[in-house]
Amino acid sequence: MKNMLGRKVGMTQIFLENGTVVPVSVVEAGPLFVVQKKTVEKDGYNAIQVGFGDVKERRVNKPIKGHFDKANVAYRKFLREFHVENPDDYEIGQEIKVDVFAQGDMIDVTGTSKGKGTAGVIKRHGFGRGRETHGSKFHRMPGGMSAGTYPGRVFKGHRMAGRMGNERVTVQNLEVVRVDADKNLILIKGAIPGPKKGLVSIKPTVKK
Repeated sequence: MKNMLGRKVGMTQIFLENGTVVPVSVVEAGPLFVVQKKTVEKDGYNAIQVGFGDVKERRVNKPIKGHFDKANVAYRKFLREFHVENPDDYEIGQEIKVDVFAQGDMIDVTGTSKGKGTAGVIKRHGFGRGRETHGSKFHRMPGGMSAGTYPGRVFKGHRMAGRMGNERVTVQNLEVVRVDADKNLILIKGAIPGPKKGLVSIKPTVKK
């Protein structure tokens, strides 16, 4: 299973052996701990459930405590599932580290983008603005919504002002520049979605 959960640490730059400067995103990835195995016979699909991130016991509710206690695994902040071909290849409590990835691997990174609050159509969608001349009432307005008499309504999907950001975003085809298994760090070329300390999911790319 080449999947990993991590927290975004931030961005920096490193020098390659040939002197090239590469901007990288630093992710504290893993370790993950197997909490549950799911099979086709019992659950309808093959997967393993993994826990990631330290959490104080007082912040864990009773159902989740029972779930972790049954597996005899220390409490974790995040629980996620990853599909696998054979769940029997894994053991409950098994530790999965970031060294499942190696330098040169191509990956997709999924996270929640930064929330920017309510924004207008110029900032949110890149609309052009209206005249700045005297008497103009069309400076940063969205413009016409639709025909008035028919259909007499705004079509679904029409780009308008509203909440910007805070969405699930996947950046595809990024390169792993370096892996530090001792410090649980993975350096990824380029930018990834989300703020610092934001949760991200890493998996092999689908568009190599």
